[in-house]
Amino acid sequence: MHQRLTLQQIPRPTGKDLTEEIYWLCDTLGLSAGRDLNNLSTQIIRAILERSIESGITSDELSTLLAISSGRVNHHLRNLSRSGIVYRERRLIHLRRRSLRDSIREMRRDADRIFDELEQVADEIDSLVGVPKNGSGKKALIIRDSFGIVLK
Repeated sequence: MHQRLTLQQIPRPTGKDLTEEIYWLCDTLGLSAGRDLNNLSTQIIRAILERSIESGITSDELSTLLAISSGRVNHHLRNLSRSGIVYRERRLIHLRRRSLRDSIREMRRDADRIFDELEQVADEIDSLVGVPKNGSGKKALIIRDSFGIVLK
């Protein structure tokens, strides 16, 4: 499965309100963006944190708890799972690690692995188009035209 990581720099709430902190965390991770007008992803994360850290929670329990259809819960769970913050084990949904902090740390490691691979590919592309390695002091101007990349 492909993992989708989204990060947004959003000002952190000034107060220490639990709900505002969870909303901020989920907004920063891009979990409550787009069509999630009711912030259901955020509500699901909060429900998992409050009720199921050790044992997990089923999508049916979440559906009942949040008074929404199981289809909507499962839609949001797929997105949360794709982001890497939760996972399913049989019928139970869990945070990726034993705490929210550890789950975020694991997501950071995922991002580091993705950026490591991006850097490697960027180096290969630079080499293919003749861009000098870092520190050579020479800068290249790259002009793109309809036939490809031309170096000047």
